[in-house]
Amino acid sequence: MLANFLEKDKIEIGLDEAGRGSLAGPVVAAAVILPENFDLPGLKDSKKLSLKHRLRLEESIKLQAVAWAVGEASAKEIDKINVLQATFLAMHRAIDKIKVRFDQLLVDGIHFKTYKNIPHHCIIKGDNKMAAIAAASILAKTYRDKKMKELAETHSEYGWDHNVGYPTLEHRKAIERYGITEWHRRSFKMLADK
Repeated sequence: MLANFLEKDKIEIGLDEAGRGSLAGPVVAAAVILPENFDLPGLKDSKKLSLKHRLRLEESIKLQAVAWAVGEASAKEIDKINVLQATFLAMHRAIDKIKVRFDQLLVDGIHFKTYKNIPHHCIIKGDNKMAAIAAASILAKTYRDKKMKELAETHSEYGWDHNVGYPTLEHRKAIERYGITEWHRRSFKMLADK
């Protein structure tokens, strides 16, 4: 059972990311504020859901949320500042788009870069504990997957329509054969050791 809030009297934004381990494309973060009486059966960490279920939950989250937003950091930004800092940047960009009042941030994971002196709580496996973080994980993943499928239209040889940029054998073989694109993260190890 996911908790609807960490502190009942506070307006909380749930934050999660998608794409940190990918070889190509942006890292994407979502910020979500859920209503106090939020109830969405089947809500859980996006990685534990089928594509069909994720897309169904995505629509319900967007309809029920008090506010939601998505932010991203590009492959070039990841190469420049590293993927962890780029994840914080994407999270901050998502929070920037939230136009309602909030009191604190609930962040999936163990690290976060403070946002405008707003109190934050890092929650390990937060997408399995807090509804707002689980909702953010779904919005971040569905947004990023759609973006990678769009990029696959002009780079079909890498299989991004189904591997969404992750280091699958197919993706690595394509890199070996065709080289890298402007969407690849040059600071990442593209090929596995032989």
